[in-house]
Amino acid sequence: MNYTWNKQTIDSVELKSLLVSRGLKVDKDVYRRLGKSYRIYPNALTCNCLLLPDDTICMATDLGFHLSTLSSMFSWDNLKLLKYMNDMTTDFQVVLDGDQPVLLYQKEPVTPIRFLPGTDFYLQKTSSGMPYAGNAVLQGREWVAFQCLWPCEYAQAGYSCQYCFSGGQFESLAKRKKPMPFIPSPQDVREVSDYAAANCHVTSMEITGGSTFDASVEEKHITSYLDALQNSPLMRRKDGEILLFITPPKQTDVLDRYFALGADRIACSIEVWDETLASEIMPGKHRFTGRERHLQALTYIAEKYGSGKAFSNFIIGLEPIESLTQGATYLAERGIIPTASVWMPFGKPVRGSMKPPELDYYRRTKEMLAGLYEKYQLQPPGGSGLNVCIDADIKRWCSQS
Repeated sequence: MNYTWNKQTIDSVELKSLLVSRGLKVDKDVYRRLGKSYRIYPNALTCNCLLLPDDTICMATDLGFHLSTLSSMFSWDNLKLLKYMNDMTTDFQVVLDGDQPVLLYQKEPVTPIRFLPGTDFYLQKTSSGMPYAGNAVLQGREWVAFQCLWPCEYAQAGYSCQYCFSGGQFESLAKRKKPMPFIPSPQDVREVSDYAAANCHVTSMEITGGSTFDASVEEKHITSYLDALQNSPLMRRKDGEILLFITPPKQTDVLDRYFALGADRIACSIEVWDETLASEIMPGKHRFTGRERHLQALTYIAEKYGSGKAFSNFIIGLEPIESLTQGATYLAERGIIPTASVWMPFGKPVRGSMKPPELDYYRRTKEMLAGLYEKYQLQPPGGSGLNVCIDADIKRWCSQS
């Protein structure tokens, strides 16, 4: 589907990329009138999303709430915020036209939009008292995601990835000698999973944690969660999948155990292919793990379990299209899916900048990945789509015939 944006014709993937990278502002009337019936809440922890007319799912980051949350996370002083204030604005806005929510750009209509049905998910607590909000999110229609189940030790040591909100929080807490967030128990994860499956039409799950210096620590975490999920509704379903985002282990038998315990696909995300940029943007991953270890794990999975079982996320917008293309092609040729998460720069500068790429960058990325998915017959994860990832949308709408 096409839209008019800034006097240009763009498609849904391009519009999603612009929305995710630039954020938006939601009129208070939208929350007041729609918040009880739809998933649009005045809380940055609820991972709001909107639907374009062709059902493309887009992250709906209201910059007002998002920035206040980041200020609390990082304890930034006003001078640090002021330095980037010009970058923390957006020309996208969601308003109501009667009862219909509409996306505007510079006050001009772009398209009517929709929201997903409301849920009590974020009001729940586990039997241990753990609140769902802040520990798990609903993504799109089908997904419950645990985005950082245990703290990143690279970040605590002062080597956080510049683009990572959670890593920035861990690094800030460590510098101030504050305690790290608690680690949800396997029972907590099982209860959230079961509730999401029973009440939110969820069929799939993402399990993610922070990098650890001792690989056995991460393995114990992941194994305990997968053990707790045995015979769970999500494990039994045939129309969904369990994704693991992991630090690549040194021993490949660890990967075998994860698959045996129910993982459907495993990501060891390289995120930035250009190694000079990677050393600056993600110093911990570059210094302590390195690209080669990621490639060894990904290649092992693809060779043993088949094409499409391994994937590696790229943060779209952090490196030139040329190096991104080189990395994505290298992976696709080996049956490893290059996936694409759009960089959300607001509130977390990378290399001293919070300025996202222009439209042409996203267009070229979309066309490049569409060609790779078609040529190598790769199906990215995501079903009907995830909030900030565009790979499933590219496969749905843009793959060449």
